[in-house]
Amino acid sequence: MRAVVIERFGSPDGVAVADLPDPVPGPGHVVVDVEAVGLGGIDALILGGGLSAGYGFAEGHVPGGEVAGTVAAVGGGVDASLVGRRVWASTGTGGGCAERVSAPAEEVVPLPPGLSGAGAVTLGGSGVVAHFGLDRAGLAPGASVLVRGASGSIGITAVQLAARAGAGAVAVTTSSPERGERLRDLGATHVLDRDGGGSGPEGFDAVLDVAAGPGLPGFLGRLNPNGRLVAVGIMAGMPPADFGAVLLEGFRRSLTFATLSTDTVPVAERNRVRADQFADAARGGLRTVVHEALALDRAAQAFRRMADGEVFGRMVLEP
Repeated sequence: MRAVVIERFGSPDGVAVADLPDPVPGPGHVVVDVEAVGLGGIDALILGGGLSAGYGFAEGHVPGGEVAGTVAAVGGGVDASLVGRRVWASTGTGGGCAERVSAPAEEVVPLPPGLSGAGAVTLGGSGVVAHFGLDRAGLAPGASVLVRGASGSIGITAVQLAARAGAGAVAVTTSSPERGERLRDLGATHVLDRDGGGSGPEGFDAVLDVAAGPGLPGFLGRLNPNGRLVAVGIMAGMPPADFGAVLLEGFRRSLTFATLSTDTVPVAERNRVRADQFADAARGGLRTVVHEALALDRAAQAFRRMADGEVFGRMVLEP
């Protein structure tokens, strides 16, 4: 089978298509014939070299953490009725950019009719992060919410979920007026620049932060009393080592900083939310935004788009 492999770290052009053996389903696993692969921020970080050293990633790594396709075979202990079904599947921190993948059966969710493979990989991983991140941030009707780094698939879903939950204000940070207008169409009420400048609430009850990086302390400082900032990504890098000083300086406002990885959410809960969101999207409710779908052999171009900050929504590869 054909698969995308990392030949060298540090450059979007460090990937190539190689021929690899077809996977065989082990016990508790399924093999999926892939129709769409979702590229996420972690893939860009791995290829860029930010997560290679010390994390076990080496040359030859196949990126891609989520796929959609049809189950071709199942291993021992897996319901054979899955064969022939269209599914979304998680491949963890890699392995997805291939014509055929192996995935744990517990990380497989059947897809409803009417939802494209590209739509499924735009929502499957990101939707649960947005859902559980907003829950941890204490989203409530009437709350003022900021989604920081809202142009990716996590942020786009979070904007929609916050608006539908009755948030009093849904502010976003993004890099251009054009992206801001697209986010308004998805439910944002205020558009700020990347540093938080612009017309919007002075303070926020909840902040969902996909970016982190050096600007994180400034957004902690904009929390209302009892406000919560939940970091769900580090696309702008690590925050300053002393960022917690902002929390202590605002001690009397009872501020909260938290992180969220959906690895800590039970898989049954994740899959329940995914199934509900997939059904919602198939009905035309939740909107999935695909920036571009490219062939597998154009993976380097997809990673260049991501590195250049061009992407609004999700980059998708289609074997």
